[in-house]
Amino acid sequence: MARDTRNGKPSGDGFDLVADNRKARHDFFIEETLEAGLALTGTEVKSLRAHRANLRDSYARIKNGEAFLESVHIGAYAPAGQFSHKETRARKLLMHRREIDRLWGRVREKGYSIVPLKLYFKNGRAKVELGLAKGKHSYDKREAIARKTSEREIERALKGRNR
Repeated sequence: MARDTRNGKPSGDGFDLVADNRKARHDFFIEETLEAGLALTGTEVKSLRAHRANLRDSYARIKNGEAFLESVHIGAYAPAGQFSHKETRARKLLMHRREIDRLWGRVREKGYSIVPLKLYFKNGRAKVELGLAKGKHSYDKREAIARKTSEREIERALKGRNR
């Protein structure tokens, strides 16, 4: 990635995907998405820039009117040694009060959860894309797999036919 010589920041579109939670889209129906900032320490930012993060089995929780991201694994930053961060600590989400209140209202409904879908840098700032999700049953998952398989077979048939 090219660097701007004036300020040392990455140039270009300003979007750098760090981690993607593809399993969340398999396990949940995502009804709406929103973007939130993250309150991180310096070593966490350096680890994210090295793409050392995992969103599997992570979730967001609203506690005392504040939103936190739980169970996100951000690998230790080796050069920091013993001064590195705790890898799976709760990280505060930076959101407006009305967004938190709206999410809290939806989560109190039966079956809704807040799951992180993507972790990325946008214009140099760490962001997370959250999804308001409702759990899928096993038959919903089988149906989605069958649909993807049939679409793949149709693509192959059409690709072979066009030659």
